[in-house]
Amino acid sequence: MRLMIAPMEGVVDHTMRTLLSSVSRVDRCVTEFVRVSNQLLPPRVFYRLCPELHDGGTTPSGAPVYVQILGGDPQVVAENAARAAELGAPGIDLNFGCPAKTVNNSNGGSILLREPERVAAIAAAARQAVPSHVPLTVKTRLGYEDSQLFKDIVRGIGEAGATELTVHARTKRHGYRPPAYWEEIATARELLDIPVIANGEIWSPEDAQRCREVSGCDDLMLGRGALCRPDLPAIIRALDNGEPAHALRWEHVLLLVSGYLDATIEAYDARCVGNPIKQWLVYLRCYYPQAAVLFERIKRLRTPEELRRLLDDEIEAAPVTGRSAA
Repeated sequence: MRLMIAPMEGVVDHTMRTLLSSVSRVDRCVTEFVRVSNQLLPPRVFYRLCPELHDGGTTPSGAPVYVQILGGDPQVVAENAARAAELGAPGIDLNFGCPAKTVNNSNGGSILLREPERVAAIAAAARQAVPSHVPLTVKTRLGYEDSQLFKDIVRGIGEAGATELTVHARTKRHGYRPPAYWEEIATARELLDIPVIANGEIWSPEDAQRCREVSGCDDLMLGRGALCRPDLPAIIRALDNGEPAHALRWEHVLLLVSGYLDATIEAYDARCVGNPIKQWLVYLRCYYPQAAVLFERIKRLRTPEELRRLLDDEIEAAPVTGRSAA
């Protein structure tokens, strides 16, 4: 079983990739999308979205970071995919899943699923442009309005020479509303002889087990579930191996939040450092009720100094103890 961290625009940047891959062993991370439209982008764009390129294309914990490309022109996508590979990306990922209106209205993301032949053409052009030793993975949804074209999409991706396919088990119309239709992923497995990775609505070890059973996939990609429970990959892996699984207590998560503040202070302008912390607390409160309380205390704070003082006070009031059983 392999466990990957999903690309989440505006959420899973290099600071979050560093954090999540330090808490749990993950087999892959993927960058936020590099949006390409009509030109070959300069190296600085790739380094900005994937600073891990300066360090062998991996997080400090050693998780490989694939560079994700989003665009609708096969030639432009191919040229930029080749550039990312030249800069040292350990893999290239193509985005056909983003449901955002601004992206879809600009000829990118899930709107391309209405035209399976275009998806195949983009994947084939990228595969031809990227050296054969560099994996080319594709992430897609089940379709745009419905899943009627899903088989055509999957066949085209396979014929294009993709290395792996990740399926977010919802259409664009479904957005992120539950449920995820894991049974549809099984169709892709039947059509392809490359690995298929299941994604969507995996919030717990029990979800992971059901998803693997229903989809038939060995490998999973975790998104919001890993943000709500940063140790979710570790717990899923432990249970799969028949080992004891111990969940992080809130006191440990609080230390992670504190470290994440340090990382954002280092990476971003002081005026922006509070936003990632507040955003992560919104996810954490899905599993840790203490995060909701902390969010209310922190949401109006603006400066790094204010945030640091509050977090230090919280840590002092919550001494670290052992982990709890998952």
